[in-house]
Parts: sequence; structure tokens; C-alpha cells
Amino acid sequence: MDQHVDVNELRDKVKVMYRAVADAPGGTFHFEMGRQLAERLGYPADGLDRVPQEAIESFAGVGYHLGLAAIATGERVVDLGSGSGMDAFLAVNEAGGSGEVVGVDMTDEQLAKARRLAERDGLTSIHFEKGYIEEAPIRDGWADVVISNGVINLCADKRAAFAEIRRVLRPGGWLQLADIANGRPVPAGALRDIDLWTG
Repeated sequence: MDQHVDVNELRDKVKVMYRAVADAPGGTFHFEMGRQLAERLGYPADGLDRVPQEAIESFAGVGYHLGLAAIATGERVVDLGSGSGMDAFLAVNEAGGSGEVVGVDMTDEQLAKARRLAERDGLTSIHFEKGYIEEAPIRDGWADVVISNGVINLCADKRAAFAEIRRVLRPGGWLQLADIANGRPVPAGALRDIDLWTG
């Protein structure tokens, strides 16, 4: 874990930002959001048409990773940092009624929105649980697939996040993620600047 970062302060700042993403997706943000972003990243329009549009309006991912995940009918999927649920809703469409998807997020407003949309649309094989990606509320070896989109970069303890992914995956299961990575050393001053982590 990066000792330069106050984990609680980082989490609080991320929650503030993504509370606004859930509640006011038409607001001004320093990143692109919504359907236009999703389609630019490569999400197929026909897939987007089959998920709640309110989930898409709060989408702030960084890549289209589901095309590589190849989720099969009946599989169990965990979406770490699920937000308002766009990727989780897409995953449940691929897993079908015999599959199951669990979205994990730390932001109450994102969870409330995703849960409301799932209930409204009668989706019983998708659930959204409160938790951190470093401490996911998922049984050991439960998941066939773990997905994550633009979230691990916001986590101070990436080793713990990947250890947790390994814990929840069954033997032979796989991780499919899209994220932001930096291959160069980051100066200590920048590591301590919480605003750079979230912006």
C-alpha cells in the first residue's frame, strides 16, 4: 500500500465525486460520461439498448473490456466498482437467467441507483452490494469472471485489490479489466496529492 496516501481521505473524495455522477450525471465533470463515451470506447449499440438508460448516463469507464471477457450463459460475474451498473447489466444479459452478477461499490448513491433500476426492470439475477474492492463481500472462489472498469487506479492498495480478485475467483476463472496505468515513477509529492488521484 502507498504510505503517502491517506486511504480514508482518498475514499471520501472518490465517494463525493461518484455521488454526483449518480445523482447529477448531466453536471460538469473533468471526464466524459454517458452513452457517447460508451460507444466511442467500442460498446455495441444493440447491447446498450438492452440495459437501463439511466445506468448508461452515469457510465464513466475507461474502456470496453466486455468484448474480451466472453461471459457465457450460466456464469457468475463480479463487477468491482460497479457504479450505477452499466457493465453489470450488460454482463447479466450475457450470463442469462441461469447466471448471476454481483456489483460491488462503495458509494451509497451509486448502489441505490443500480438497485432501483434492477428492481424496476425485474432483474432477479443481479445484485449490488456495498463494499470496497480490497474487501469484497463475496465468498472465496465464487466468481467465474471478475470485471472492473476504471476503478483499480482509484484504489491506494492495488496489491490488496488484486489479492481480493484472486480470492473471489474460482480456479481457472479470469479477470477482465479496463483501467488507467502509468509506467513511469510518480514523484512522492504527486502521490500525496489526493486531487491528482481523483482528477
